[in-house]
Amino acid sequence: MLAHRGLFRIHGRMTLDIDWVRAQFPAFDVPALQGQAFFENAGGSYTCRQVIDRLHRFYTERKVQPYAPYDASRLGGEEMDEARDRLAVMMGVAADEVSFGPSTTQNVYVLAQAVRRWIKPGQAIVVTNQDHEANSGPWRRLAEEGVSVLEWQVDPETGELRHEDLAKLLEQDVALVCFPHCSNVVGHLNDVAAITRLAKSAGARVCVDGVSYAPHGFPDVGALGPDVYLFSAYKTYGPHQGIMVIREEWGMELPNQAHHFNADSLYKRFTPAGPDHAQVAACAGMADYLEAMSAHHGGGTGAAAARKTHDLMRAHEVTLLQPLLDYVSAKNSVRLVGPADATQRAPTVALALETDAEAVAAELAPHGIMAGGGDFYAQRPLSAVGVDLAKGVLRVSFVHYTNRAEVDALMGALDQVL
Repeated sequence: MLAHRGLFRIHGRMTLDIDWVRAQFPAFDVPALQGQAFFENAGGSYTCRQVIDRLHRFYTERKVQPYAPYDASRLGGEEMDEARDRLAVMMGVAADEVSFGPSTTQNVYVLAQAVRRWIKPGQAIVVTNQDHEANSGPWRRLAEEGVSVLEWQVDPETGELRHEDLAKLLEQDVALVCFPHCSNVVGHLNDVAAITRLAKSAGARVCVDGVSYAPHGFPDVGALGPDVYLFSAYKTYGPHQGIMVIREEWGMELPNQAHHFNADSLYKRFTPAGPDHAQVAACAGMADYLEAMSAHHGGGTGAAAARKTHDLMRAHEVTLLQPLLDYVSAKNSVRLVGPADATQRAPTVALALETDAEAVAAELAPHGIMAGGGDFYAQRPLSAVGVDLAKGVLRVSFVHYTNRAEVDALMGALDQVL
């Protein structure tokens, strides 16, 4: 192992400088949070300093109607455009293909209303029972309008989606396939590129819920190929916004959902309520953070920074995750939901226990472990794998700013309460 200025190489591979990372998050300096290990990141991450700084600047210097000719307004509009432009580059799509909304749930709902008017009689929509309800409920509700909704079901033992099962569904006239990049309880990483190719070979459009994946590294949406990719900025170290990539070809084919005069603007036509100016502008701080991380580790900017940080974050998470998976897999009183191989999943770990999971989460709190218990809007996947919803699951989820000591503390606390 070689070390230089806080950076480490193992077998020639640079590893994440965790001390530098944690210095970018003010939460780690808050006295009330000292000694507290945060393991509910799947519900929302800490916010990085770069986002907080931009949000503060907008509210104190730019809180006027944007895009007017005077300086404060002009600068506010430029910062909003900057966020869209830079995030688009990082995800390999055009700037107009990135739109902001109040949440991913709201973005899917608006999109579903457009699809309701677009889909042809007799065509079907495929949904999964692996999804968070946000990318399931709005599509299923279209059945009330006469749309055929087909369910791509998980393997009841593993919780994973099998491609051959989708292929059988695609023998019907399917207009749209909706599935998660990874589930917020199963954690298995679905092969988005392969599933997208399969769906498109049958003539279907593709909508991917990336909420549980994007916190672990921004995806190259352009390379993956779906028509829509959604995630939540408040889980990717930013403000409370939903971000939706919708590719131009399909986005301009769908009926406009916004004011009639915004029909020709792709990034406006699916946000009927209009943008939250300050929070959109602050999303550029997410790009600031990733580019700073990339530069600190010898990488580039833009798309190169996104790929560099994605790989650094994932490698760090896999290293910390495998010992935790091994630990819980060895416990007879615990059922691990999803894969036991860290390379095949996100560090979102749902544990089915013999007792009420929320009560166990409460027992962990005095040990300095911040975690949650319940169904996490994932009643369908939990039911599909045989979890008692009355008990729920204990979910411990982390991201790249989690360190080894915190994972060790988690396992120690679990020893005390299980």
